[in-house]
Amino acid sequence: MKYREFGKLGIKGSAFGLGCMRFNGEASGDTIIDEQKAISLIRRAIDGGVTYLDTAYVYLDKTSEIVLGKALRDGYRERVTIATKMPMEYVHNREEMQALLDEELKKLQTDHIDFYLMHGINKEKWEYFKSIGADVFFEDMKRAGKIRYKCFSFHGPYEDFEYVIQDYDWDMVQIQYNFMDVNNQAGTKGLELAGRLGIPVVIMEGLLGGRLAKAPENVQALYDAFPVKRTPVEWAFRWLCNHPQIATVLSGCNEAEQIDDNLRIFDTVEPNIMSDDELKLMDDVRAAYVSRTKIGCTACRYCMPCPGGVDIPGVFAAWNNMSLYGTDPKQDWNMQQIRAHDAGADRCLACGACQRACPQHLPIIDSLQAAWSEMGMRD
Repeated sequence: MKYREFGKLGIKGSAFGLGCMRFNGEASGDTIIDEQKAISLIRRAIDGGVTYLDTAYVYLDKTSEIVLGKALRDGYRERVTIATKMPMEYVHNREEMQALLDEELKKLQTDHIDFYLMHGINKEKWEYFKSIGADVFFEDMKRAGKIRYKCFSFHGPYEDFEYVIQDYDWDMVQIQYNFMDVNNQAGTKGLELAGRLGIPVVIMEGLLGGRLAKAPENVQALYDAFPVKRTPVEWAFRWLCNHPQIATVLSGCNEAEQIDDNLRIFDTVEPNIMSDDELKLMDDVRAAYVSRTKIGCTACRYCMPCPGGVDIPGVFAAWNNMSLYGTDPKQDWNMQQIRAHDAGADRCLACGACQRACPQHLPIIDSLQAAWSEMGMRD
């Protein structure tokens, strides 16, 4: 296992961080099936050299922290650092923050949390957390020894990331990043900004929810033609670990074989390890994926709100995911949200407001109908 510097913190952690969100769960990752198997997987990772374990209050129907706490008995807790998270929707004042943190400590069977994150932050959520005193609470808990580092996980546009990361004395940040997300959310600009600030970065969705683990034919052809043979998973993780700003890459594993494969991969990676030819390959791979894009929607949301109630960016995201990664639209997170809120393309009024507002002048009306049909939503 390779170990990497955590920015300004002066500590090291394993390049492979075990994500504890999907153990033996259904496709949505919200159910524990086999607790003993999950414990075995966690300990297998630690015995292999993993020192960073990531969970959250809401993961696995609020059972992930419990399972992790059980796995860290028998001396395993002393060998690792734990990251868990405070969700905004469960706290409205200091008393509730204290109660939730104490509950998490109890579940994890520990007296302190190493990396404590405000969960899923963007600018709006950060302002809310400040309004209820979460920033002061984190500082107080750090002084009290209940948490070691003040952190946040991020989902939002780069502009929000730039604001949030510079508005507080953060110790670590967790972002979604992979070779397809270089211009999405925090993106490469956010990663580099964190690096300049000395703030270590932990990566989630390094395989984009598993979509990058199995390459479509045009992408696999590029991998096959390259002189060095690696799996799509290894290429994706190698590309991430090439970035010196990244401290740890999270990977969720459901089987012992996945743990072992990750241990093998993360024993071979270093910052700046990729050759110019390898970097060119990954640029070509990205372009090959992009060539399968159905519509060039950037989710700028200038088209929203839709007078008919259609979640236009969500429909297009699900459509692109189907073409890019072979995702079943009915299992796509965007589509699940659309159907839950009755915001499908079947509500389109063909009024044209979206097309007049679109800065890219996309044929939105016709594309919505094509997307809805191709995804089988008319069935």
